[in-house]
Amino acid sequence: MNIDLHPRTKLVHGGIERSEHHEMSEALYLTQGFAYPDAETAEARFDGSDSGYVYARYGNPTVGMFEQRLALLEEAEACFATASGMAAMHASMFSQLEAGDHVVASRALFGSCHYILDNLLPRFGVETTLVEGTDVSAWENAVRPETKVFFLETPSNPTLEIIDIRAVADVAHDAGAVLVVDNVFATPCFQRPLALGADIVMYSTTKHIDGQGRCLGGALLGSKEFINGKLFEYMKHTGAAMSPFNAWVMLKGLETLDLRCRAAADSAEAIAHVLTDHRAISRTIHPGLPTHPQHNLAAVQMERPGTMVSFELEGGKPAAFNFMNALEIIRISNNLGDAKSIATHPTTTTHQRMTEKDRQTLGITPGLIRLSVGLEHANDLISDISQALDAA
Repeated sequence: MNIDLHPRTKLVHGGIERSEHHEMSEALYLTQGFAYPDAETAEARFDGSDSGYVYARYGNPTVGMFEQRLALLEEAEACFATASGMAAMHASMFSQLEAGDHVVASRALFGSCHYILDNLLPRFGVETTLVEGTDVSAWENAVRPETKVFFLETPSNPTLEIIDIRAVADVAHDAGAVLVVDNVFATPCFQRPLALGADIVMYSTTKHIDGQGRCLGGALLGSKEFINGKLFEYMKHTGAAMSPFNAWVMLKGLETLDLRCRAAADSAEAIAHVLTDHRAISRTIHPGLPTHPQHNLAAVQMERPGTMVSFELEGGKPAAFNFMNALEIIRISNNLGDAKSIATHPTTTTHQRMTEKDRQTLGITPGLIRLSVGLEHANDLISDISQALDAA
């Protein structure tokens, strides 16, 4: 397919491989294995001289269509779909690190990412240095001779920090390291890390790509050398591949991704502006607001500020709980990127296992609410938020 087509067109037609029946909707191949016409073909598949399918852990036609479509959107050389977003993050680290290596990562990360960096990697002799991601000099000062990987998420979860991808990529490459970027909050519609110099981009496709709260999934995109080399060998033997059914659901999600993200981003911007004037809120965080510390960087690096809004209630945890319990349309959950708007209290859920000191350092206070804006009408969401704030 022509890579110059509009992303919305790529999201509908990219990667389709029709069977002899010429079906319109992508075929769902619910099979774990593949029969070979003869023993010679089986041998060729296993030695790599025949590129056909071998086993669903290695690849599947439905999963392959999803990988091709997402790679086309990202303008990446290759993609590997995983069982979940955390499977992708885990593989991005363990497929290319060994004992004695060093990782530099931004401090503002999802709680499970911290677990991998702070708990799992040290068991295998890999050290991590956490830095203030928005400070480029902090990345430079953290580099060691054994530094192999830089890792960051931007916007960050849940305080929506924006990190300069191009600047950090330059630091990583000067050090001979690889930059991995978690692009979940920005979505592939609004930010292209690979075009900004990142080597690997990571997604939890559970979020906006599915977009309707149905299936787990993840993806890693980058060069053919990495995806088809180190990563493929690691995934082939460890098994966290995406299921064909989930890949089919993700394909359907991609068809409407651009439309959904833009509609949700419109509402998020409207909500953010309303929240800034409310007496019960001490801080509203949205990259589209002039008050955001990295507002100018977001305007350059991102096409749109995204679908997420975070805000802090004056009354701390009691006010936050009162607010969430008073919501009538917006649901309480720990997911995001859904068609349904979702309110999350990070201190007691997604970032609960972090120390209080670390949460305070990141600005994750007891009164902080993370709002994932969905597809409901903005006026209805604003009304729901307003009445819940009055109750808080």
